[in-house]
Amino acid sequence: MITTVTLNPAIDKTMVIDNFKAGAVNRELSLRVDAAGKGVNVSKVIQKLGGKSRAIGILAGNTGEFIKSELDRMKIENDFMVIEGQTRTNTKIVDRLNNLVTDINENGPLVLEKDLKKFEESFIKNITEDSIAVFSGSVPRNVDKKIYKRLIDAAKAKGVKTILDADGQLFAEGLKAGPYLVKPNIHELERFFSKEIKSLEDIINYGKKILDYGIEYVVVSRGEKGSVFITNERIAIVEGIEVKVKSTVGAGDSLVAAVALAMDRGYSFEEMIRLAVAVSTASVMTEGTQAGNIDDINGLVKRVKFKLIEKGMLEYEN
Repeated sequence: MITTVTLNPAIDKTMVIDNFKAGAVNRELSLRVDAAGKGVNVSKVIQKLGGKSRAIGILAGNTGEFIKSELDRMKIENDFMVIEGQTRTNTKIVDRLNNLVTDINENGPLVLEKDLKKFEESFIKNITEDSIAVFSGSVPRNVDKKIYKRLIDAAKAKGVKTILDADGQLFAEGLKAGPYLVKPNIHELERFFSKEIKSLEDIINYGKKILDYGIEYVVVSRGEKGSVFITNERIAIVEGIEVKVKSTVGAGDSLVAAVALAMDRGYSFEEMIRLAVAVSTASVMTEGTQAGNIDDINGLVKRVKFKLIEKGMLEYEN
């Protein structure tokens, strides 16, 4: 079973406003509302791919009720703690004429120490060995940045494979627990090392440094340029696939979902790459934070191209 942890979920409100102007009256051309938050997005994609997951985290207020009702409607198993306050709403303004996306993100509710402790105890009690746990996204603003480290340590102690997709101090602290797989994008990698990353060689070198934390897989996403999968034995340099982009929101979450499902199903390294790239590419072909279309995914799997470098071997293309 895959468990996704979303401590700061959200309703994603995506508005299309062509030629959006700050300081002026703007009228939306279309609107969609999605239950979201990075872990929630991961569970949605896993479900679309025919897999099963359990979505857990913290919800509050009417917006929290909406997220739970949407997960129930999609038949995604979920078990969220409910607290006082209001789960956040994030508004994304898509300007197609100028090819711009403006994000307006709320902070979300404050979490009492007793509630956070109760959540941690519940997580540790209910996580099962030989499963997969995904920790992704931000946390409520008053929650300390070592939360993912503590949860990863607890999960690993029970034999759980863990995936971390976070930024800033959450990422830095989480690394210390040595999760099984981490998925920084290139900008998150730059922030972690406080270095500008200019080349594939830089990505590979810095990715290898992250492996030193006891991590098995480092997956660096590069947007339309593709991605790099790094292990101690192999490196895969994956090309981006050119498609018509409707929304880049959730592409990274789709990649994480596919990787988690591939791990759960025991896929090979190459099969994991093909599925992950196809699923993340398909997601940008949809509006809002929807999972990609299955037919698109099946077609894209055949278009994935990557260069594989085996340890001690010459490069070959696949």
